[in-house]
Amino acid sequence: MNRMTDTDDDVLLRARNLSLSFGGVLAVNDVSFDVRRGEIFTLIGPNGAGKTTVFNIISGIYPPSKGSLHYYGTGTEIALTRLAPHDIAATGIARTFQNIELFEHASVLQNLLIGRHRHQKSGFWQQVFFTKTVRDAEITARRHVETVIELLDLQHYRDTMVAGLPYGIRKVVELARALCAEPSLLLLDEPSSGLNVEETEDMAFWITDIKEELGVTVLMVEHDMSLVSRVSDRVFAMSQGQELASGTPREVQTNAAVIEAYLGTADDVTSLRRPAAQGST
Repeated sequence: MNRMTDTDDDVLLRARNLSLSFGGVLAVNDVSFDVRRGEIFTLIGPNGAGKTTVFNIISGIYPPSKGSLHYYGTGTEIALTRLAPHDIAATGIARTFQNIELFEHASVLQNLLIGRHRHQKSGFWQQVFFTKTVRDAEITARRHVETVIELLDLQHYRDTMVAGLPYGIRKVVELARALCAEPSLLLLDEPSSGLNVEETEDMAFWITDIKEELGVTVLMVEHDMSLVSRVSDRVFAMSQGQELASGTPREVQTNAAVIEAYLGTADDVTSLRRPAAQGST
């Protein structure tokens, strides 16, 4: 680990020349970006663009074939590509998944307490005898969990089994569990996936609150461009594993290469139009 330089003060995560291949297919190709402290940075792109693969590299699920990934959340430079997933989580990085990963036969409260595991410092025998250290840690954990429950309006579901919850509420519970880890960097993988319009609006509100009230930096993968435009400070567009464009949501959405990746060329779009009816004016 190396001390940060002055030029790194604004950077929380730095990716340089990341590449990853699966069976000869280049899923991520020479991708570089910085995530700044206190921002919402969003990866967008068509299906198969490599967005979630980048998330999996950051989380330690896949080691990159090439490139570097450095995290500055602890005041030191940490090379994430050298760490196992649980060690990456211990640095202050938490994530959600596009496919919800919760303990269905546990309550909402129990799922959120599990999210506090990285803060557990007590040993086996301290746990067995429930020492004062363990009791104090339990009180601290429950206080933080209750704060998250209140922030995300989950009070009504605190003691409900996850298996009995609607899909939209499960998405919020998974978000809450990630927040219970008290991350510096929160990775959100398709937070609006499967949500209706009203639930998506709520999600946008909560993501903004996570940044503004909790001071958590957010790195998000998202398809819903209305949500992206509403909450993102900067956007990084990908296609076929490569960078297409980066900038503000408006800059990226009006970029010709991004429009082509989503809609095809002008000729492709024209060919989709219905021919005018004969005799029409």
